[in-house]
Amino acid sequence: MQLQITSLNSGSNGNCYYIGNEREAVLVDAGISCLETERRMKRLGLSMRKVKAIFISHEHSDHIRGVSVIARKYEIPVYITPDTQYHGRLSQERFTAIPFMAYEPVKIGELTITAFPKWHDASDPHSFIVNYQDINIGVFTDIGAPCEHVIKHFGMCHAAFLEANYDDGLLDKGRYPYHLKQRIRSNHGHLSNEQALSLFMEHKPSFMSHLLLSHLSKDNNNPMLVQNLFRLNAAGTEVVVASRYQETPIYTITNSFTPIKHYKGEQLQLL
Repeated sequence: MQLQITSLNSGSNGNCYYIGNEREAVLVDAGISCLETERRMKRLGLSMRKVKAIFISHEHSDHIRGVSVIARKYEIPVYITPDTQYHGRLSQERFTAIPFMAYEPVKIGELTITAFPKWHDASDPHSFIVNYQDINIGVFTDIGAPCEHVIKHFGMCHAAFLEANYDDGLLDKGRYPYHLKQRIRSNHGHLSNEQALSLFMEHKPSFMSHLLLSHLSKDNNNPMLVQNLFRLNAAGTEVVVASRYQETPIYTITNSFTPIKHYKGEQLQLL
């Protein structure tokens, strides 16, 4: 019993996450082009023919940019709420759109995908849990603050994609105008490194084997900075920074993870 996961891209230039077993897989968001999605999956040895559904979290362009072409080319159904479809200007696109509702599980082969609400400045935004034989993978990005829905589901995950969008100091000193900084920091904006770390430290289950830090800002964050922030608190969980320029390796997730004990002064190996 295992799931394979990878981030094909993560950032304001495009988001796309792959989760699958031996027979079927889903994409959560499709924010890079069809061609680039194909290239990255091919480099990883993954087949687009295994992808049986695409789930869209919200209508911002970095989450839907490639969905129309991918869905039409491979005849993949797109699970999307009516409000997200309308505000994303996807209502006239010629692909199969299937509405979903929060807390109503969707079966894709042996995978079960459950959406739940999140705080973000979009029309009807959702996060997702993908389940297969008692293994849970969470996708928690584009979140202004960790509401009770996020906290509850994060504590169920064997692995998770978790937003760590900005460093407070870098955002303060950065070039963004004041109103945009306020939008990012708002309860409907993005998670900071510190907010993500607090969620991780306070609600991480002992069986979480992998954490993929996601949706890092190009201007207001630094991969090494956030990796170092998490490394002393990893407690046996492998922490990976998902790139905005390339795919991550494939990580195999099982439900038999035993945390590694790290003692004071021991160096953690982080990819």
